[in-house]
Amino acid sequence: MKNINDLLTPCLILDEDKLSKNIKRIKSLCAKKKYNFRPHLKTAKCREITLEFAKNFGSRAMVSTIEEIENLKNCGINDFLYSVSIVPSKFERLAKCLSEDCEITVLIDSVYIAEKLVKFFNQTGLKIKAIIELDLDGHRSGISPNSYQKIYKIAKLLDDANLFRGVMSHAGESYNMTNKTSLLKCAANEVNQTLIAVSFLKSNSIDCELISIGSTPTMLSDYYDERINELRAGVFVFFDLVQAGVGICELQDIALSVLTSVISINEESNSIIIDAGWTALSRDAGNSNHKIDYGYGQVCNMLGEVIEDLIVSNLQQEHGIIRIRENSKAKLPVLKPGDLLRILPNHACATAAAHNKYHVINKKKKIDKIWNRFNYW
Repeated sequence: MKNINDLLTPCLILDEDKLSKNIKRIKSLCAKKKYNFRPHLKTAKCREITLEFAKNFGSRAMVSTIEEIENLKNCGINDFLYSVSIVPSKFERLAKCLSEDCEITVLIDSVYIAEKLVKFFNQTGLKIKAIIELDLDGHRSGISPNSYQKIYKIAKLLDDANLFRGVMSHAGESYNMTNKTSLLKCAANEVNQTLIAVSFLKSNSIDCELISIGSTPTMLSDYYDERINELRAGVFVFFDLVQAGVGICELQDIALSVLTSVISINEESNSIIIDAGWTALSRDAGNSNHKIDYGYGQVCNMLGEVIEDLIVSNLQQEHGIIRIRENSKAKLPVLKPGDLLRILPNHACATAAAHNKYHVINKKKKIDKIWNRFNYW
């Protein structure tokens, strides 16, 4: 068992007690609302956490990479939803993950890809099922729920081959919400827009086995519609400053942080220099439009206690620049080179992806476990 000050910096710290509380929060919500829940594995990319998901939520999960399926299919998960639009070059590798007790569903928003997937099935007999991705807010890929002709063509092609499972959407705009009213409106839009496509397909004799929506903010908005039969979320497991900005968690709920060393004090610029740059923290500034701008991370002391108005204001590759938030009356803490700090991340997924292991701390703030993670595709 190690002390935090025995670790080399920068490195990733995971508070197991906070992690467990975050999982229990979602589990309690699912039990109360009778949700079918599909956790996203991309945030953690870790066997130990996946085993916890399987224990608490069952055998379904969402992934962003094929490597996640390859590494985690023996962790109690046997129903994978691959969340990045598929291309034919990946069919064969995906198919190698199939088995009698492992089903894989891919996202499709193109007639061309639907035709290719059906052709692959006809040639190989390997059944990779598919779901139509809907775009609700111009966020990224997907089809507008009102693009009826395109939706029908894709669904009909897949349904005739017995490969069609349904529709899914992601409320990407929810991460920009700043109060409960706007978040509830976003969640309602997600439900209503998704059901437009479901209703259209049903009117054309195509049923959706799976009607899947999700994002951590909308799931925790408390908006509910029983016509939706699956909800998804991912970053809830760690939470981060973006989620705090949306208003669905507090800073003390954030389970992930980066341990860093003070390497210089710049008295002329009234700043502290640390050894965690953008390679350790990421350049994600996702909270910049929220009420509180945390720069590139909220600074905490070595024990994880927030230091008010102290943020990472700028990043270079291996250097982070810490300053007092603009217009604050707070004073820079007295520190010296070698002192340890912890940084709460803007986007937990991006920050975790910069590291290959979690140093897991217990309630006594001791490192008693090392959990490996993987980062590739």
